[in-house]
Amino acid sequence: MSRIGLFFASSTGNTRRIAKSIKKRFDDTTMAEALNVNKATAEMIAAYSHLIFGTSTLGGGQLPGLSTDCMGGGWEEFLPQLKDVDFTGKTVALFGLGDQDKYPDEFVDALGEIYHFVVVRGAKVVGAWPADDYDFISSKALVDGDFVGLALDQENQKMLTDSRVDTWLKLIAPEFGF
Repeated sequence: MSRIGLFFASSTGNTRRIAKSIKKRFDDTTMAEALNVNKATAEMIAAYSHLIFGTSTLGGGQLPGLSTDCMGGGWEEFLPQLKDVDFTGKTVALFGLGDQDKYPDEFVDALGEIYHFVVVRGAKVVGAWPADDYDFISSKALVDGDFVGLALDQENQKMLTDSRVDTWLKLIAPEFGF
């Protein structure tokens, strides 16, 4: 089994593409194939000590799921399945997508929801990302002035995505052992 589990939920495919681009940087021993949470189980999550979770933020700051027309479901349906998973001893890194121009009041809010969910259950979350170079009003993903994970805007800053992902992966590398 791979050492790092990589799970995501996506409505338009952007989060899936980012997850797959992260996976391409690693071999199968280091990182498992990116898996949509609508095909995952709580047992799969529990099996990993190192996890990367990716999410988009939809509409008014919502998690992807059936209520936001996410085909097959998403984090909205999957997080309740994880309520009994003990994240103590697990290291989790998060990345999230949002649109800071169209939704400046909820930029990457879903990232913050997943962060709070795993922290309450004992996870060590790594990979905080500076909020500089973004133009938004508010975000539930801010803690002490930084995002709780990598924030990406494929609508307005797509040209920065590859360099941001590379820099973020170097940032979390010591915690993930790659």
